[in-house]
Amino acid sequence: MQPVHALDPASAESLVASLGLPRYRAGQLLAWVYRRGVWHPDEMTDWPVAAREALRGRLGPAAVTVGRVQESADGTRKIAFGLGDGELIESVLIPDGERLTLCVSSQVGCAMGCTFCATARLGLKRHLRVDEIVGQVVLARTMAATFEPEGRALTNLVFMGMGEPLHNLEALLPALEILTSPWGLGISPRRITVSTVGLVPEMRRLLEETKVGLAVSLGATTEERRRELMPVTRKYGLARLLDECRTLPVPRRRRITFEYTLLAGQNDADDDARRLVSLLHGIRAKVNLIHWNPFPGADHERVSRERTERFRDLLLEHGVHASIRESRGPDIDAACGQLAARGADGEAPAP
Repeated sequence: MQPVHALDPASAESLVASLGLPRYRAGQLLAWVYRRGVWHPDEMTDWPVAAREALRGRLGPAAVTVGRVQESADGTRKIAFGLGDGELIESVLIPDGERLTLCVSSQVGCAMGCTFCATARLGLKRHLRVDEIVGQVVLARTMAATFEPEGRALTNLVFMGMGEPLHNLEALLPALEILTSPWGLGISPRRITVSTVGLVPEMRRLLEETKVGLAVSLGATTEERRRELMPVTRKYGLARLLDECRTLPVPRRRRITFEYTLLAGQNDADDDARRLVSLLHGIRAKVNLIHWNPFPGADHERVSRERTERFRDLLLEHGVHASIRESRGPDIDAACGQLAARGADGEAPAP
């Protein structure tokens, strides 16, 4: 059975050929699945009844199902998606003026172990498949179209949900192909950002094989502190990571986004800001300063607004493009670093 949200032109052509149907039906099939969000043969009204009957049982259903949906006071919606094996993942729809961004998950849990992220507490349970990644976008897009008082169009994607996207690169790349291709969802690569803790070889491959934006989580300005906060530093040190960023094939007029989660007393000093300026020298960069969002059992404290603005201003004074990313959906545990796939009872699964 062909997974519906892993369809591409080759698999669609193979499927229709196996049914004895003309080749042009492959394009129609892709259009139904990705443009219209339809995957049940009975709804494909431009196909003859016999063709629809032949397709029945050959095209798998959506690999993700919409479970619990929570809405924040700021309009953010967190969607719990159920998977076929009983696991849960979470995605977040974030409205911001004319923009509607979906924060997409790439794994069940995460293996990276960052101390400021709730998903890391789960450990890595498994990678998501291509159809599970794409399915989140298809279903969230359909959901957004039903928002009251009038539907919304999904405009942007950020791979900043559960998991390390580049750890699951073999599924991420074909998923991005489906998401960006004219025969797929047709989302501009300029409206897609993939975030990473700094998996060096995979960063280069991502930018060589796609045109999406790259965001790199730094976490600290010294090797020692970054190693404490982000264990991946033991394999890919800060110096090596930034050297690689200087040579990455970043498209003209684009910048690498560096994400910096501020933690009180750990990485928020004036000296940290000045070191960050030096570290980013020679890189076309912009910095997103992120408020740390609490979760049960975490051993960090949130930085004050005044200190956050001081840190930003020091970067700006030294010519670094910097902004503060406002937390969205913290009241429903949907803000950056809070996703932990809580079930209907509100409890996160045991690691």
